[in-house]
Amino acid sequence: MTQVFLGLGSNLEREKNIRAGLLALKDVFGDLTLSQVYESESVGFKGSNFYNLVVSLQTDLTIAELSNTLKKIEDKNGRVRTGPKYSPRTLDIDILTYGDFVGVEAGVDLPRAEIIENAFVLLPLSELAPHELHPTLQKTYADLWASYDPNAQLLWRIDFF
Repeated sequence: MTQVFLGLGSNLEREKNIRAGLLALKDVFGDLTLSQVYESESVGFKGSNFYNLVVSLQTDLTIAELSNTLKKIEDKNGRVRTGPKYSPRTLDIDILTYGDFVGVEAGVDLPRAEIIENAFVLLPLSELAPHELHPTLQKTYADLWASYDPNAQLLWRIDFF
């Protein structure tokens, strides 16, 4: 079994789509460990605020199989794949890490660059796995969050669960 961290986000019918995504993940993978949910402004485009969280799970699926499974979950929740890269999302599920794998597999570049670029990924990941090491930087997620510029992106915890 491989430990995987996923980033989930939605800015269209946020609560409904995050809950549906989590239920679908639980149906496929069983036990999930969840971070807190955060709200943040859209990054890369003008749009309504996002809800984001990080999920940890264990899987025997390959990276390609996992990626395909996640795309099917997104599609079942109304994900539209046409249009610009940065646009509103019903449900976005990104593979952040897949064990300690580093590289590109099945079109998935790991570890995902957004881990250290976006507060809405790094903060929930640092809460969920503070002592885990980033696969290439070899720093803990807690240390990476501690050195993150607090003014780079605003986000706030919401009462979700």
